Amino acid sequence: MRTRNSLVLIGLALLLAGCGGRANWLSFRGFQGRGYTSTRIDPPIAVKWKLRLQFDDTQVSSFNPPIIYGDIIYFGSDDGNFYALDMESGYMRWVFKTSGPINSVPTADSEYVYFGSNDGYFYCVTRKDGRLVWSFDTGRQVQSSTVLYEDTVIFTSDIGATYVFSRDGVERFQIPNRAWLYHTFQVYDDIMYFAPGPESRPVSLGAYDVRTRSYLWLLETGRDNATWYSFPALIGNRLYYATAAFPAGGFDLAYYGLDRRTGELLWVYQDTTDLGPAARSTPVEQFLDNLRLLDHLAPAIYRDKVIFTSGDRTVRAFDQRSGSIAWTHVFDYPTSSAPTVAGNRVYFGLHGDDGGDGSIDLSPERESPRIIALSARNGKLAWSIDIEGSLLSAPVIAGKWIVFGTDENVFYVLEEVL
Repeated sequence: MRTRNSLVLIGLALLLAGCGGRANWLSFRGFQGRGYTSTRIDPPIAVKWKLRLQFDDTQVSSFNPPIIYGDIIYFGSDDGNFYALDMESGYMRWVFKTSGPINSVPTADSEYVYFGSNDGYFYCVTRKDGRLVWSFDTGRQVQSSTVLYEDTVIFTSDIGATYVFSRDGVERFQIPNRAWLYHTFQVYDDIMYFAPGPESRPVSLGAYDVRTRSYLWLLETGRDNATWYSFPALIGNRLYYATAAFPAGGFDLAYYGLDRRTGELLWVYQDTTDLGPAARSTPVEQFLDNLRLLDHLAPAIYRDKVIFTSGDRTVRAFDQRSGSIAWTHVFDYPTSSAPTVAGNRVYFGLHGDDGGDGSIDLSPERESPRIIALSARNGKLAWSIDIEGSLLSAPVIAGKWIVFGTDENVFYVLEEVL
C-alpha cells in the first residue's frame, strides 16, 4: 500500500465579529483556504501573554493552528490534551484529555467543538465547558482538518476513510481512504477539494461533489513522483497547491495552478530546495520534521499573487494567472511555517539557532527563531520578533491578535499595541 502525505485544505470561513477589535477564526486557513484576512496588524507588536504547556525538554514536531471563537482559543496538543484558553488572560477555561497526541485541526459551531485524536477517536465536546457529547472510534489515527458542511461534520482517518457525520453523531456516509495520511481538505460550493480518490485509483486525489457523492475530476498523483500534496487554495475558478518529492540531496518542489472546474493544468513551476549553510537539519530531517504540519506548503492568496513558504529559506510569490515569479525573499535560515496574509503583510515563522534543547543562543553570530512580517506586495521585510522555539504552522490572525504555538511547547498571543 502506498502512503502519501496529503496536506490539502479545509473549506473555511473567516467570520468577523467586528466589535472591540475581536474576530473569530473558525476554520483552517480561512475563506476558500486562502490563508488571508483583511485585518491589518501594525507595529508596535508586543507579547500579550505566553504559556508553556509542558515543562520537560521534549520538542514537539507539530503544533497545528488553533481556532478562535469570541474570547476563547481552542486547540489540541502533542500532550493529548485539548485546551480552551481565555484570549485576554491565558486562563485555562477547560481541558479535555484524550489517550493520544492531538494532531488534527478543530472546528466549532455555536454549541460544540469538533476534533480528532491519534487515539483513533473523533470527538464532539461542548464549547462552554468541554463536556463530551459524542465520540466515534475510527480504528485509525485522526490527523486531519475538520470541516462543517451544512448540517454535517467531515473528517478523515489515516489510511481509513473520510467520514461524513451529522453534528449529533450519526454517520451519514464515508469515502474510502486507501492511501493518504495527514489529510486536509476544503469544501466549497458543495465540492470537496481534494477528496481521497476512489478505490479503483486510491493514490489519486479528486474534486468530489458531496451532494451527489460523485467525482468531478481526478488528479493523477502517480505521474508527479511526489510524496506530499498540499491543500488547494481557491480564488475564482482557479485552484493552487504545491508538492514535494521525497528527498535525496534535497527535496524537489513544484507549484501548480489548475482550473478548479475541470482540473486542467494552467501552469506549473518547479524548483529545488535551498536550506542554506545555517540550517540546523539535513534535507531529510527537515522533510520529516514537516510531515505532521497539516498546513506545510499551504499557499496564501494576496490580490493577484499566490505566496508559498516551503520549508526551505526562500519565500516565493507567483503571479496567479501566469505562474511567473512576482518576488522572492531569501533568508539565512529555513522557514518553519506556512504563511498567513493579514492586510498587506505576510506572516510566518523562521528557524534559528535554538540549540535543539529549548535554549536560545544569544551570541552575536547566532539568531533566535523568529516570527516574520514581509510586505505581501514586494516581499520586503516589515518586522520580526524573536520567539522561544520555532513557530509551527501558520499564525492565526484575528482582530488585533496573532496566535501560534512553537516546537518548545510555548503558546503565544501577540497583540497590536494601540
